[in-house]
Amino acid sequence: MASHIFSSVLTLVFLLSSSALCLAHPGLGFGFGFGWGGSPPNGLSPYFYDISCPRANEIAMSVLQNAIAQEPRMAASLLRLHFHDCFVQGCDASVLLDDSGKIVSEKHSAPNVNSLRGFEVVDEIKAKLEEACPQTVSCADILALAARGSTLLSGGPYWELPLGRRDSKTSNPVAANNSIPPPTSTIQNLISSFKQRGLDQADLVSLSGGHTIGVARCTSFKKRLYNQNGNNQPDLTLERTYYNDLKSVCPRTGGDSNISPLDYASPQRFDNTYFKLILGGRGLLTSEEVLLTGNIANVVELVKAYAEDEGLFFNQFAQSMVKMGNINPLLGLNGEVRKNCRRINSQN
Repeated sequence: MASHIFSSVLTLVFLLSSSALCLAHPGLGFGFGFGWGGSPPNGLSPYFYDISCPRANEIAMSVLQNAIAQEPRMAASLLRLHFHDCFVQGCDASVLLDDSGKIVSEKHSAPNVNSLRGFEVVDEIKAKLEEACPQTVSCADILALAARGSTLLSGGPYWELPLGRRDSKTSNPVAANNSIPPPTSTIQNLISSFKQRGLDQADLVSLSGGHTIGVARCTSFKKRLYNQNGNNQPDLTLERTYYNDLKSVCPRTGGDSNISPLDYASPQRFDNTYFKLILGGRGLLTSEEVLLTGNIANVVELVKAYAEDEGLFFNQFAQSMVKMGNINPLLGLNGEVRKNCRRINSQN
């Protein structure tokens, strides 16, 4: 049954991503305003591979379908990879580089180590694309395609995806440590971090909604259970039953790698339940709960609006993913198209 559902969704994706439909229905009603007759202002275009690699999305989706069918959690991991890439030095696939030569991998940074997943899925997509279209589709674009495909295969929205990013020849582990908002972030920290990257409060709240799928390790939320304010007391904003359930998963001592769903009600389904849980004091991370308790009126109203209207959330999430994917892309002769996503070409 699950295989049949995935197959049906994949067929829909192939139809939606065809050039003919894109031309007939630019933006699929989301109204991004770029006027797709040419390239958007930053040089990216949803038609970038129409001639050079027309099956790029189809190939990526076939790998994603199998990976997510085997492990539904992988969808959240791939969505997170795109976020952790874009927030460092732009959407340039720097997060995929392994240690080699002068490269110090971002995978060792505090927000990523023993946490980021999905690299093997990206490798498989890249290998199949290299067979079909050698040195054509960048690893940065693969991350963007994987994020959209993972969202869609989990029941979330489709968006017309501008492509044409190139891959960096450098990594920045220091920036990775400093640029990715930690799970203990205050609302002011979150707003500032997003603003620095051209993202507003609607982007902050909707992209936080990506946590409707996936899990977090105990180390990310243990402080809320036992010592939120340095006084050996729990975070009193946690709903009591939820708090007791979390303590059974995450003991005071040990168990730091134990995991809990970010959205326990529908952890594998991309929906708006995440926002409903926050309103009930059942947001897992401090950085989620502060969307409600941080007392920023517009942010609170957005949480309530997305909890009430899933379509509104989906529409904004799609627009915000396009905006995030446009953070400082490498274009033209900048960067390169890596043959192997883990190494720059001079090391292949």
